[in-house]
Amino acid sequence: MLLAGGVFAAGGASAAAFINSGSLTLGVNDEGHLNVSDTGLAGYPGVSVQGVSAVGLRYNVGGASYASTEPGCLCEGWGVGLVSSGASGYANVSVDGVQNLSLVSFSSTASTATSVVNVLDGSGAAVLEVTHFYHPTALTANLYQVDVSIRNLTGAAIADGDLVYRRVMDWDIEPTSFSEYVTIAGVPAALGLANGNNVRRTGDNGFDTANPLNTSGATISCPQDTNFTDCGPDDHGAVFDFEFEGLADGESRVFTTYYGAAGSEPDALAALTAVGAGLYSLGQNSNGDAGAVSDTPVTFIFAFGSDDGVLTPPPPPNPTAVPEPGSLALAALGLLGLFGARRRVK
Repeated sequence: MLLAGGVFAAGGASAAAFINSGSLTLGVNDEGHLNVSDTGLAGYPGVSVQGVSAVGLRYNVGGASYASTEPGCLCEGWGVGLVSSGASGYANVSVDGVQNLSLVSFSSTASTATSVVNVLDGSGAAVLEVTHFYHPTALTANLYQVDVSIRNLTGAAIADGDLVYRRVMDWDIEPTSFSEYVTIAGVPAALGLANGNNVRRTGDNGFDTANPLNTSGATISCPQDTNFTDCGPDDHGAVFDFEFEGLADGESRVFTTYYGAAGSEPDALAALTAVGAGLYSLGQNSNGDAGAVSDTPVTFIFAFGSDDGVLTPPPPPNPTAVPEPGSLALAALGLLGLFGARRRVK
């Protein structure tokens, strides 16, 4: 199948998926970006409160479905690149299409989706493998967890700061699509690896390309590379760029992102606290002034597992789970075997 950007994808026809955790529905494309227009797929939640048929990130409450990234421009995407070689791969339905990505696999269940792609250099060789695994988190019903893994396939070590990643979204929050308040929080005062964190660039330009090697135009009406609260109302969104530590050949950099929504701003902030997401954007409609924005019917969320701007790996699937008796027995047998082996060595 020929993808936008002229890159062939392995594995046949487009799969895509609508995945649902109850209050949240996401439309995930094969390459891991949001905004799916194929209403014939299983799990389609119907049109939104303003009659939008595409699905990016929906909040389902009281029999209604509120859209956030899908009204107007289908502008949501991600990209990864190597600064030194200029190789990059990225995907965004309306802004970029799919560029320099070869689909390895896409699979889904009713509540999960896993995309694996290779990023190709100018010769068509795979230089990076990128996995996005969408799944509900056991810690809150208001967030979908996305485990992201970037593996070095270059055949050589990647230097500090050479590997970069971007996620970008145009917030179009119903019922006042194209006129929303946006918040970005958790951005360190000084950015980059030289200052002990992974944040490279932030802003409110949700129409930005998903190509992380293009660093112009991060803002529309809000400050770049800093925190702001309830900026707007305007037709804008959020863009986050990151740079990473060096990677040996075959090694992976793993981190976590989140997409979600809640019925109020306090509930959204509580969900972020539950998963320890210290870097985030909120998108809220403009029914009311900036002082009353927390009272709007829905607050949409994009966030990173981050501690002071350092992207953190995914938490355990269920960190509070108690081992089953059979698991405890197996663990005990393993310890006994280890004890016996140590005695034999002595």
